[in-house]
Amino acid sequence: MTTAAPLIVWFRNDLRLVDNPSLTHAADSGQPVIALYILDGTPGVRRLGAASRWWLDRSLASLADDVAATLGGRLILRRGPALEVLEALVAQTGAKGVCWNRLYDGGSIARDTAIKSALTAAGVTCQSFNAALLNEPWAVTKADGGDFRVFTPYWRAASAAVGGANPLPRPAAVTWFGGDLASDDRAAWRLHPSAPDWSGGFGDWRPGEDGARGRLDAFLSSEAAGYASRRDFPAQPATSRLSPHLHFGEVGPRQVFAAAARAALTDPAIGADVETFEKELGWREFNHHVLFHRPDLATRNFRVAFDAFPWRDDRAALEAWKRGQTGYPIVDAGMRQLWTTGWMHNRVRMIVASFLTKHLLIDWREGEAWFWDTLVDADIANNAANWQWVAGSGADAAPYFRIFNPVLQGAKYDPHGDYVRRWVPELARLPNAWIHEPWNADAETRRSAGVRLGASYPAPIVDHAVARDRALTAYRALGGPLPYG
Repeated sequence: MTTAAPLIVWFRNDLRLVDNPSLTHAADSGQPVIALYILDGTPGVRRLGAASRWWLDRSLASLADDVAATLGGRLILRRGPALEVLEALVAQTGAKGVCWNRLYDGGSIARDTAIKSALTAAGVTCQSFNAALLNEPWAVTKADGGDFRVFTPYWRAASAAVGGANPLPRPAAVTWFGGDLASDDRAAWRLHPSAPDWSGGFGDWRPGEDGARGRLDAFLSSEAAGYASRRDFPAQPATSRLSPHLHFGEVGPRQVFAAAARAALTDPAIGADVETFEKELGWREFNHHVLFHRPDLATRNFRVAFDAFPWRDDRAALEAWKRGQTGYPIVDAGMRQLWTTGWMHNRVRMIVASFLTKHLLIDWREGEAWFWDTLVDADIANNAANWQWVAGSGADAAPYFRIFNPVLQGAKYDPHGDYVRRWVPELARLPNAWIHEPWNADAETRRSAGVRLGASYPAPIVDHAVARDRALTAYRALGGPLPYG
């Protein structure tokens, strides 16, 4: 057992051993290492939603196994305000250093700044690293030094700055702290959803670094071909489904970017698909860039003119949307997929978000909060920025006049109704011609399909044409395309 002062590696959204700069730094230091995860209770740091807590439970189990089996160490679990937990562990072990990988939301930045100040004053060295992004959000700037608000010029600058994006290898060895440290029982954290437990359909996910590696390999080896043209069709297995793994840091963007580049070199035929996929990574980077410069992105309109928008308080409509009972099949399919699996196809996310904010004129923050609780990939930057993008209140926002017609969207991206039939089985026997608009089918067609509007399946809760006109009136009252605030 070494007597040198230990170094605490504070795991957060970086639950992996490969390409983990904080862990690599600790291993290279030669100091005895304490691997720590804190279920944080710091005021101002957003509490995980229920689906994310389910994922965290399994990801921590995987990380603990990896630390033990691969590096011969032990992951310590503690719960409470992070500063209090760290101060107590420092006092117990005599640790002289704490290192972590950075997070970029306002609550985490404020917490980390306070922790660094307090620990530094107590003689404890604090160091932080970038594990979550290809580029730091402050490192990519416009020619005038300002932050970007439009994606295309941002990604042009950001992608040029990526360089080789070489991920770090897993540490070959770590010197572990030999003291006897208490660790919380993960089961006592009660991370599983309850009242109700609606996670029964989450079983297809494999949280953890090994699951992330397998998902990335499967996507690049057998699913990436045709990604550029197929990714908008929700019935097809054409998306990477890496988003929860990226959010929890089970795989890093440098690893994904490097693996995608290698795949394109190996198979030039998928070059265009890989380029499109890399732009999706770029959109994630852009959202973090925007969040860093607007820490209140999840609660405040990016475009301040939207503060005057006449959102409607319609609890019944909001509940129908949440439960997939709007009467619009593509919308209901998406909301049921979300509730069942903790995930929703990206094209359908745009459709359901447009429906909530523009057909129902319900505040985007209601949708953001529901997604935060029910998505296994709930991420402050992506969730808030994408909701504001659809609502028209955000950076690089969709034009205010873009109001998705859910019938046309369904017909275009689910032309055979396979997606709707899977998630809205009460419509499964309808012919393709009517699967996205059952109310327009004649009575005999509906009867033969076992569809009783208002009974077996709801009639539309709002008429598309009426809702579109209402939304355009509300948006135009703000002056049409709005300046940034």
